[in-house]
Amino acid sequence: MEYVQAVKILKSKGIAARFQILGNRDPEHKRGIQNAVIDEWVQSGLIEYLGTAHDVRPVIAAADCVVLPSYREGTPRALLEAASSGKPMIATDVPGCHQVVRPDYNGFLCNLKDAEDLADKMEKMLTLNDAQLRTFGQNARRLVEQEYDENIVIHKYIHALREVRQAS
Repeated sequence: MEYVQAVKILKSKGIAARFQILGNRDPEHKRGIQNAVIDEWVQSGLIEYLGTAHDVRPVIAAADCVVLPSYREGTPRALLEAASSGKPMIATDVPGCHQVVRPDYNGFLCNLKDAEDLADKMEKMLTLNDAQLRTFGQNARRLVEQEYDENIVIHKYIHALREVRQAS
């Protein structure tokens, strides 16, 4: 909801960017959004709803920035996919997200449940020039290669399992 509120704020300022949502509709979830509400956003031109994708790479490649105003989770796959694709990111400053998004390095972090701050960060991203966006994207890719490469993650798991076994 904060994302849509942020989009409304930006559009009220005359910002003519395209705002898209990718993902499965889940109106039965306790925080799910009713289909009629999403349909209204689309029909009013507020957002574009892209549905789901088995392969998100083309969708991410077409985006200038990936925005994930999450409340809290583990390391979000969406941010890892964006970073590995070399895209700048905006996410909420919560555990999981702030491990992937580093302010002024590969993106921006916004305050939790704060549409105004999210809109500010989105507007800030919109003001960056191509070279700055490219640098953010390159930094995102570098971070994912250095900290989230499959071999690094597997090594950390094996090390943790050995420590648990030794402690038993």
